[in-house]
Amino acid sequence: MAAARFPFVQVDVPEGRVDDIGAQLFVLGAQGVEVRDETTLDRGPGPGQVRLVATFGTRAGAEAGRQWLGAHEPDLVTVVDELCGDEWRDKYKEHFAPFALTPSVTVAPPWDVPEVPPGICRLVLDPGRAFGTGLHATTALVAAQLEARAAAFAGQAVLDVGTGSGILALLALRLGASAAVGIDTDPEAVAVARENATRNDLAAAVTLDSGGVDAVAGSFAVVIANIQTAVLVTLADELIGRVQPGGLLLLSGVLAEEEDELREVYQGAAARLETPLDHLGTSRRGDGPEDWVALCFGRSTGS
Repeated sequence: MAAARFPFVQVDVPEGRVDDIGAQLFVLGAQGVEVRDETTLDRGPGPGQVRLVATFGTRAGAEAGRQWLGAHEPDLVTVVDELCGDEWRDKYKEHFAPFALTPSVTVAPPWDVPEVPPGICRLVLDPGRAFGTGLHATTALVAAQLEARAAAFAGQAVLDVGTGSGILALLALRLGASAAVGIDTDPEAVAVARENATRNDLAAAVTLDSGGVDAVAGSFAVVIANIQTAVLVTLADELIGRVQPGGLLLLSGVLAEEEDELREVYQGAAARLETPLDHLGTSRRGDGPEDWVALCFGRSTGS
């Protein structure tokens, strides 16, 4: 039997554009994106540049991704090629080591679980082919917001929309939430999240399912959506409707240059729904228009 073949798109990008081009590759259908730079075993293209290797389910998907980049990012050189066998599936393990997600939370892969000092909690996470190691800026921004606002959801339930590996739902539980619901439109991501819940002895506290926000009943002390601005815009009414009075809404996957637009959309939707939201703050990585932000809204207790 011939070895399985896995197509990929390779693209070299400036260091400052790794996050947005990487996120766009996922939008285009990538099943995983490997980052290669001067710090990785497989070296990148050189100082100031990073190589992204995005794997796709089909050759046609990879070609379509390359064509989109060629049309919208003509300055980037892209290559489509294929890998044989399953080695690429475990390639990320070479570069995924334990790290501090927040000052009180360490994330570790199951093949390298360290002891942690008192007062530090640990999440054991294997992202597999799902988004969410905690290394992406948007995940780290939401994690910091959750840690800073943990008292607001202690003993209550949270909703994580676009849960990916389940990292943010599981983090909320570690920080004191009583229960979590995680949803994702990718069934493989849901399967990965379930495995991670079991690894952390949190399976009984989390409900994970594939599907959309419309399939989720009830309201929550915190609603998390780390997706992308275009999707967040379409989900505004549904996400606002899942926030309980006095609850929080955390949004990320948003570029700094998109923040004002998204705030207007959500505050306009809240006014139309007669569910006023206060903008409680925005956290940010970097100071350029292509940096990432996470927005926090609070629903009034009287609404």
